[in-house]
Amino acid sequence: MKIAIVSGASRGIGNAIALRLASEGMKVVLCARDENLLNETVAKIGADESLAVAVDLRLPDSAAKVVDAAVAKFGTLDVLVNNAGATKRGDFESLTDDDFIDGFALKYFAAVRLTRAAWPHLKKQRGSIVNIVGAGGRTPGALFAIGGSVNAAVLSFTKAMSEKGIQDGVQVNAINPGPVRTARLAKRLESTTEGEFLRDERIARIGEPEDIAALVAFILSPNGRYMQGSLVDFDGGSTKTI
Repeated sequence: MKIAIVSGASRGIGNAIALRLASEGMKVVLCARDENLLNETVAKIGADESLAVAVDLRLPDSAAKVVDAAVAKFGTLDVLVNNAGATKRGDFESLTDDDFIDGFALKYFAAVRLTRAAWPHLKKQRGSIVNIVGAGGRTPGALFAIGGSVNAAVLSFTKAMSEKGIQDGVQVNAINPGPVRTARLAKRLESTTEGEFLRDERIARIGEPEDIAALVAFILSPNGRYMQGSLVDFDGGSTKTI
């Protein structure tokens, strides 16, 4: 029985990943800020098979609290899925230092701190990390200056930790989703039709949270163990570069 932590698990991609891993037989620790939404998912999975830890991962001590709670309840840790982090979109001239700092605090530093806290356990278990990053880390856009910068940093961090993972027996990979049907995307679609959005973005279709969850499940399966340091573009074709 494997034990997994999924950050940003209250909704969207993170929630789909938590539910998928639970369906694969893992016990899942869900963390995010919204305790009510986390508890709703725990009710679906079962209190013996899951745990909700409501924290703000922008705070430096939150990551260790999540890992400590996971090990206290389930005894060990095998998987970390770093999914937390939404960055502000907007024209560069309207973005402040605080906007950039907040973006790095929630996505980059949360991933770094969770990885640091989890690493000794993952090393012992020969476990796995999957970072959910984003296509903007490889193909930045003018309205995504914060997100592109943060995502690029997480991709670099993934490569660095994958090399350490070879030494320590920890599998480390990243997925770059393109547009996925979440509440954030729904707001962007309010001003256009889906067909126009697909044409503007030059993609085959909008992804579903369950698509990303399925790829996470594959990477964590025995068939996915050969993957190490992979930065997987899973984006409907939005990444046009080699």
